[in-house]
Amino acid sequence: MHLQLSHHYPSYKKFFSKVDGQTALAFWERYPSPAHLKGETVESLRTFLLTASHKSCSTRKAKEILSLIQADGEIKREYQTTRDFIIQSMVRDIRFKKQEIKKVDKELKALIKSLGMQLETMPGIDTVTASAFIAEIGDIHRFSHSDKLARYAGIAPVRMGSGGKETIQKSKQGNRKLYTIFYNLAVQQIHICKGSKTPRNPVFYEYYQKKLAEGKTKQQALICIMRRLVNIIYGF
Repeated sequence: MHLQLSHHYPSYKKFFSKVDGQTALAFWERYPSPAHLKGETVESLRTFLLTASHKSCSTRKAKEILSLIQADGEIKREYQTTRDFIIQSMVRDIRFKKQEIKKVDKELKALIKSLGMQLETMPGIDTVTASAFIAEIGDIHRFSHSDKLARYAGIAPVRMGSGGKETIQKSKQGNRKLYTIFYNLAVQQIHICKGSKTPRNPVFYEYYQKKLAEGKTKQQALICIMRRLVNIIYGF
């Protein structure tokens, strides 16, 4: 989709915040190439965008798009009719897949609820992440305590010793998919929101800063968060 759009609209990424958003898809389907905008005025394009966006787009957006197209210059391609069809076909395909994703998400939510899981009540865990946890962990009762779950995920450190000396090293074993899920969740907990510039999870962010102050590296501090997350997930 990006490749095809870049041929016709060099500045297409500036048109909408999301290339596959509802309004964007309506625009690409109606105007797969600049030639389809011939004769369109700011007012007529505004009317179309208002309908497509359920009245969230303004006159400014219509002016911005027409201005960007004009700045890009004349765009002519061979086999334009076929190229237009390809873009419109992609739009239909994306819409279909979005609908399928909604249906799958609904089924997953029902399944998670039937299993009595409360994973989605934790910030940062959506339906997909909760499903990934369940798929990789399986029956959590097979782990007698959270330490075993941590070892299974490869989060617990490994003690290495020889000659009377012992060192603690990062584990390279365990379920690497589960490790990645915990890692991504840990990163989300200390994420700073752009608008408010406040941490998504103040408690974990404070804990993360505390570990850094103790001399741990960023990676080590994240692993500490991951280990705490294991306890929380095990408790669910």
